[in-house]
Amino acid sequence: MAANADQGRGAASVQLLKGQKALVTGANSGIGLATAVALGRAGADVVVNYVAGADEAQDVVRRIEGFGVRAYAHEADVSDEDQVAAMVARMVEEFGTIDIMVANAGLQRDAALTEMTLAQWQKVIDVNLTGQFPCAREAAKEFVRRGVVEEVSRSAGKIICMSSVHQIIPWAGHVNHASSKGGVAMLMQTLAQELAPQRIRVNAVAPGAIRTPINRDAWSTPEAEADLLRLIPYRRVGDPEDIANAVVAVASDLLDHVAGATLYADGGMTLSPGFATGG
Repeated sequence: MAANADQGRGAASVQLLKGQKALVTGANSGIGLATAVALGRAGADVVVNYVAGADEAQDVVRRIEGFGVRAYAHEADVSDEDQVAAMVARMVEEFGTIDIMVANAGLQRDAALTEMTLAQWQKVIDVNLTGQFPCAREAAKEFVRRGVVEEVSRSAGKIICMSSVHQIIPWAGHVNHASSKGGVAMLMQTLAQELAPQRIRVNAVAPGAIRTPINRDAWSTPEAEADLLRLIPYRRVGDPEDIANAVVAVASDLLDHVAGATLYADGGMTLSPGFATGG
């Protein structure tokens, strides 16, 4: 992407996070990539986590460094707690601390229930849900140790769980994915309740239909997109930057009194659009 395309897209072009340190898991493609770039544009130093695709991760690092902030890529599987602990420890060593943890890494292994294997079920749960736990835990340890640094942020730290509209909308044929996101919702709320007294804010961002490689079949043809738009009252398929800007806003002090909330960035998908014409 051309450099000028990175220079300003909505709220994320404002340096709301100047001087903060952020880690984004699954940051070398899709929503994670856009989020890492947006955080850098907003003034944060960024760790770009990936589990595969080192070249793509380095491209993201270069884009972030173009904003005059620091960035580096770190390979780690979020479903392995030792790798997560090592990743956060390295970040604290290199950047001095962590202020923002974006637990974004996720995947799909779709199948009808009668054809889904336990391995398909377990892989999605391990990454999408269980993987967010050690990320949140290791970040929270550093937040509690360091406390609030008022000149940086009004909070001691921010954990942002990447969820989905499917934390509340069932999704036939995707029982592992929908179950993982339902679990993320309760994980986020429980962590928010536990950590808020230490001035740590935990929230979630829940995308709807977003133009990413993982769901290309749903929007890549005019026919598929028209079918998808019937589920979106706003009549626009979202872009990764829409979610990235939501993450920047939630991570910033503009929303300092928001804790335990899910921001649905979905064009209204959760509004039961099937009833828009009276049912």
